[in-house]
Amino acid sequence: MAALDDVTLDEIRAARENIRGLAIRTPLLRLHSDRVPPDTEVYLKCENLQPIGCYKVRCAANALLSVDTTRGLHTCSAGNFGQGAAYVAAQRGVPCGVLVPDTAAQPKLDAMRKMGAEIRAVPFADWFAAVQARHVPGMPGVFVHPVADRAVLAGNGTIALEIVEDMPEVDTVLAAFGGGALTTGLAIAMRHVRPSARVFACEISTGAPLAPSLAAGRPVSVEYTTSWVDGCGSSGLLDEMWEPVRKHVAGALVVTPEQTAQAVRTLATQAHIVAEGAGAVPVAAALAGLAGKGKIVCVVSGGHINPAVLSCILAGSSP
Repeated sequence: MAALDDVTLDEIRAARENIRGLAIRTPLLRLHSDRVPPDTEVYLKCENLQPIGCYKVRCAANALLSVDTTRGLHTCSAGNFGQGAAYVAAQRGVPCGVLVPDTAAQPKLDAMRKMGAEIRAVPFADWFAAVQARHVPGMPGVFVHPVADRAVLAGNGTIALEIVEDMPEVDTVLAAFGGGALTTGLAIAMRHVRPSARVFACEISTGAPLAPSLAAGRPVSVEYTTSWVDGCGSSGLLDEMWEPVRKHVAGALVVTPEQTAQAVRTLATQAHIVAEGAGAVPVAAALAGLAGKGKIVCVVSGGHINPAVLSCILAGSSP
């Protein structure tokens, strides 16, 4: 497998051309809220506005266009990469299979099925094992890895190009950490176009392996508890991702489900933006002051939140 820590600026720029017409350029909006810490400006990169409601149309499109999918494809996903894969597969008229953890949000499952994907649900441990094995028996065509793939990282890096074009003076970029492809792709791209900017991975406290791994200088495992914040958090790091994450990411910021619920509420009521849990985790970190001061961009990675969960949060509770 090709190295993942040296994706070039040419690869990222090529990815932007590859995904043109499948992904859109999303707006960068300032968050006006009394919860923003002093001497800080928080901006929102609204990837929830992508055609499939999340950023993963970028990396899925670039990855699928980089391999032979004439016999179809399959992948592993908590929902968002699977939607990207299903969307591109439907555009190309090829079959798509997605292995999901049995905790995947129903709106994401419904969206994938609507686009024609074959869905198979398994316990989280079995799902994570399949991600590591890079194969799901009985599913169609070639396996497309949702994280540890140069084309995936390059596709995610296109977000950084847009951020710097819209805000050349950005100080910090925050993104949710699940498998690590979003944060790492952003960090590699930022090294090319805005070296002084820091990129932090934002984790949910119910499954935050990166923070202790960085502290220990080696990958460590943690207890993982499922929560309403899906698409973010796990019990450990993928082996292939440790080196690129360690090399390029500035650090890990950990927030609680309660802080994340408050961020979802703030986004909905003060910015009129609907974010899923993982999409609100960076905002929770910024509003808690964990990312320091200056111009901070939070990647609102997706907007697929269960309506019942959103209703609960808007009523003032934490699911």
